[in-house]
Amino acid sequence: MKKLLPIIYLVFINAVCFAQKALVNPAPSTSFYTVMPVDPEAAYFSAENFDIKADGRTDVSDELQKAINQVKTIYNFGIVFIPEGKYLISKTIYVPQAIRIIGYGSKRPEIILASNSPGFQTPDQADKGKAKYMFWFTSGIVQPGRPVSDAGAGTFYSAMSNIDLRISDGNPAAVALRTHYAQHSFIAHVDIHIGKGLAGMFDVGNEMEDVRFFGGDYGIYTTKPSPGWQFVMVDTYFEGQRKAAVKTQEAGLTIIRMKVKNTPTVIETNRDFYEKLFMEDSQLENISGPAIIISNEGNAYTQISLRNVDCKNVPVLAKLRNSGKEFKQSAAIYKVENYNYGLQMDDLGSKPVYQVREEIIALASIPAAVKKDIPALPDMSTWVNIRALGAKGDGTTDDTKIIQDAIDQNIAVYIPQGWYRVTQTIKLKPKSVLIGLNPISTQFIITDNELAFGSFGPPKSLLETAVGGSTVVSGIGLFTGTSNPRAVACKWMAGADSYMNDVKFVGGHGTMSRPQPISGGSGQGAQRNSSTVLPGKDSLWDTQYWSLWITNNGGGTFKNIWTANTYATSGIYVSDTSTPGRIYAMSVEHHVRNEVRLKNVSNWKVYALQLEEESRESSDCQPMELEGCSNMVFANLYMFRVIRIGTPYPYSIRASNNKNVEFLNVHNYSQIKYTTNLPLYDVNSKIQVRPWEFNRLFISGSIDPGTKAEMVGEVKELVKGFEFADGITSDSKGNIYFSESRMRRIYRWSPQSKSLSLIADFPWEPLSLGTDKNDNLLVVFKYVPRAGYLVDGKPESFPNPPDAAGTSFSGWGNSGFGTLVYSINPNRPEESIKLLDKVPVQDLPKIYKTLNPANRRRDSGDFNKVSTNHFTHYFMAPDGVTAIPVVYDLARSNSLVEGYPGKSLYATDEYLKRTVKFNVGSEGYLSDPKIFAEKGEFSSAVDKDGNVYVADGQIYVYNPQGIQIGEIEVPERPSTIVFGGNDHQTLYITGRNSLYSVRIK
Repeated sequence: MKKLLPIIYLVFINAVCFAQKALVNPAPSTSFYTVMPVDPEAAYFSAENFDIKADGRTDVSDELQKAINQVKTIYNFGIVFIPEGKYLISKTIYVPQAIRIIGYGSKRPEIILASNSPGFQTPDQADKGKAKYMFWFTSGIVQPGRPVSDAGAGTFYSAMSNIDLRISDGNPAAVALRTHYAQHSFIAHVDIHIGKGLAGMFDVGNEMEDVRFFGGDYGIYTTKPSPGWQFVMVDTYFEGQRKAAVKTQEAGLTIIRMKVKNTPTVIETNRDFYEKLFMEDSQLENISGPAIIISNEGNAYTQISLRNVDCKNVPVLAKLRNSGKEFKQSAAIYKVENYNYGLQMDDLGSKPVYQVREEIIALASIPAAVKKDIPALPDMSTWVNIRALGAKGDGTTDDTKIIQDAIDQNIAVYIPQGWYRVTQTIKLKPKSVLIGLNPISTQFIITDNELAFGSFGPPKSLLETAVGGSTVVSGIGLFTGTSNPRAVACKWMAGADSYMNDVKFVGGHGTMSRPQPISGGSGQGAQRNSSTVLPGKDSLWDTQYWSLWITNNGGGTFKNIWTANTYATSGIYVSDTSTPGRIYAMSVEHHVRNEVRLKNVSNWKVYALQLEEESRESSDCQPMELEGCSNMVFANLYMFRVIRIGTPYPYSIRASNNKNVEFLNVHNYSQIKYTTNLPLYDVNSKIQVRPWEFNRLFISGSIDPGTKAEMVGEVKELVKGFEFADGITSDSKGNIYFSESRMRRIYRWSPQSKSLSLIADFPWEPLSLGTDKNDNLLVVFKYVPRAGYLVDGKPESFPNPPDAAGTSFSGWGNSGFGTLVYSINPNRPEESIKLLDKVPVQDLPKIYKTLNPANRRRDSGDFNKVSTNHFTHYFMAPDGVTAIPVVYDLARSNSLVEGYPGKSLYATDEYLKRTVKFNVGSEGYLSDPKIFAEKGEFSSAVDKDGNVYVADGQIYVYNPQGIQIGEIEVPERPSTIVFGGNDHQTLYITGRNSLYSVRIK
């Protein structure tokens, strides 16, 4: 082997020399936008509009800065288009928040830093990056003589696309880009010719795509991204760097399809710092030194995960900086199938172990690069401009028909900047392509109290894809208003080849307005100011459905998405799909109850998902629900609670019934003491994952939750972790349903699988539950009408029924809402939700059963009288024979009790803490009240022998004659009880925080 080393070295040196020559003429870039996009609100950096020449010799620095500042000053957000040509600059160009610089033409425009530009020769020791920058992304306009305010955690929507950059000789301290911005900011379709300069980029932020780096000491050198989140690199290329392709610390590098050639090192982590590196589907070639230099070895924050990385002439895959240990490879060509370095758990319940896992195989030749999963946009000659078709985009005019007609008649529809009001669902065709270029300045909006999206009803989407299509939606914002309770921003059912990119789900954080109405323009200014107001809207938070709903076998690629609409139930809900899906750089934040919900999802990879809980909105928010999922990977998952939060929370991921799910590089953190206690809790096995920082966790799904045969009389805790569980009921199969009213969640416990499922998290507060003869779930819920919403010109109103008198609950703010009932099929709740009709008693057929308030709190002592009232209307269940009486006490009852004509019914006088026995008549009316027991709180249940179980601190058992025959002690105060299970011989109990069972026979 020693004799071979000089030969290998010579071969490598020859390869590098050849590569350095090749850098003189690398493969030319390809223009992404070949034709000028027509946009009446954009600035065009052309000789007609500015005093410039695109000849590569005339300095355009001042005019380019002027163009950028004009857009920022007039619009606050927008686009500067740069035509094909060569543009010479000699000073730093500052790009403030929400301004995008986009090139167009048959060739990409090229911006060149002039040779020996002033200030670019020596390192600036006062500067964070010790450099001088061609373009510096900032938080606002830089004023002469004042310090530069760097882009930071509040800098959104900034970008550069389809422009090549070149650093001429004589600028050794030059860096092409400084990019410390946050969500919806990116660099895409850019070649950076660094030459003898320092680097292509300093301080990364959010994401980049299709960027190539040639030469320089570094392609990128970076500190932690400004919000402390991950950075995503997709389809990038590095060649000929003199020191390293990337020099980094704490950047959360999430790298997909990267190619690196002819450089000493690919990733160098700074001394005494950690990196959370994930790299997949990449190729490394001719790397003379260690490909990866790892610092802070042995520390939980250091997390390295490599998947499917092909290497050629890479003798040292990794090196530990402190100890000097090297991971050498003998093969000239090899594939890293898996490489993990860090704290790892092989399954739920496994002890965390700091270790290295290597799965590396030798290859005869380097494979072809992995195919991109990001589709190209259609030829620009086919784009149809929605403004040319008559759309106004002024935020007031109804543009629905023009938009829908354009989609129906064309494949590619271009949406210039504007706010386009829609009043009905916009439906995309299977191959529709919808293109905008800035999601804050290009939006589809629903104004408040829009008729089609108001009142109660199933989810209704603003934008909806066709099932199984290859749809593309890029560069637009979707705003569902603040008071549209049926709204879903996007219902996505497109297939594996579909693509959503650069889409902002607007509402709450990240909204922006214009500084003034635009005279002589489109008149959007005033509307934009009024549509993004937050103050005074707190009561409307969490009153809509989910922002992004991916369902019905929807899939595809989702990149650079920010979903932070506080008015929505959650930022993203993925349900019932096995179609492959990929998420790159999705930020989900600031929701009240749920950030992310995944239910029955298979074959997805989630890269750089970032979750954040804010103090006012999200102190009680469950960051992720993961249920019934399989064959999934989460890579570089960051879960964060802001420094302003002052309350603890139990767990970041609540998991159940999952298998073959892998977490790689998990960061669960906060600057305060209230970091979420557990990164993951598995509900059914009760297994806690304790490490806040870890490299790998695998959930096999084969862990036995440790169930044992039920012993008669033994109270068993089934699941826990609820805020206040009540509303319990069972169906004919013995399944158990219960709810958390304030958190608006409905659960199902399956006695067969001994597992819990979250059935629904609709934006309607469930009060109590029941089932009909066909096992439809019936949900009594609280409906609050929206101020300003009109039906036939009149506001919705729900006066209290007459029997509200006599209970103090009807006062002190407990009025003005409707107590209504909807039904769902528990196996497909979203598609089956339906409001039940109120039917007059005289119109009812023969009743099978009624569902009555299990408890009433009647302060005036009229419990018996009100309970035996002859009400006038029922809510009729889908089976046509189950009825719920329309009575005020449904608003207060914790559960429902079944009443069968000709039989007895037991209900609780909550005010006097007693259980009362009634007879049930043929029309469902209750009669002949008799005190049964001087105990009672919320609930009672009857077994097959007629014994009555009464919840009152503990559970007391009475025979049919009212004599106490037993007592069941429960670990916590019981709220509601019901019989269920395979033979209905098991009593199920909701405590305040847990679900229990006890076998009675």
